[in-house]
Amino acid sequence: MSTALTTSQELSEISKPIPSQYSELSTAEISDALDRLKLPGSALGIGPISTNKKILGRAYTVRFGPVELIPGTVGDFVDTVPAGAVVVLDNGGRVDCTVWGGILTEVATRRSIAGTVIHGVCRDTSAAEAFNYPLYSRGKFMRTGKDRVQVEEINGPVSLGDVRVRPGDILIGDADGIVVVPGGREDDVLAVALKTRDAELAIIESVRKGKTLSAARIEHNYHTLQRSQS
Repeated sequence: MSTALTTSQELSEISKPIPSQYSELSTAEISDALDRLKLPGSALGIGPISTNKKILGRAYTVRFGPVELIPGTVGDFVDTVPAGAVVVLDNGGRVDCTVWGGILTEVATRRSIAGTVIHGVCRDTSAAEAFNYPLYSRGKFMRTGKDRVQVEEINGPVSLGDVRVRPGDILIGDADGIVVVPGGREDDVLAVALKTRDAELAIIESVRKGKTLSAARIEHNYHTLQRSQS
């Protein structure tokens, strides 16, 4: 198993502040911006399990694999997650055993972790509801991952199905699901998302003043906003 991040430089990437305007944006607005920039990032099949509380933070990644003859650990990594980070767990999409439960939820809440996103399933969802802790996954199932899976790598690249996630990438989640913004493109994505949001607000205002939706969309170039840039 690879060890957790140890250098202050690496940890600072995960703890780096996120531009404040990201908190104003929905996953739909960010997804449109990703499309415009030809960037993958909309994680199919992963949604809120316990609460629709928005999730926003940089990725702290953990990849799991099947157990060896002498099983390894499953959840001890939580002690090294920086406050404000989003725990991203890649269990290969498995739905037959969990990698997150009630104890981890309480510890994460006490450590001010921003939330958890799982390519797989979770359990003890009542604990997440009680703590109002953002928990996103492919579903829920009660059977433990202990002695079935173990941590293979911490803070390497992982998968949320069809989306690759690297440590320090920005994750945003709401009632519509999860989007991932690559760390090196966050300013570009933010600029496009804000432009799209402003155009949509202008369209709504024009319609309220009596314009047809078709005319309002033409006026504000709506049909070109989500198209890929050449």
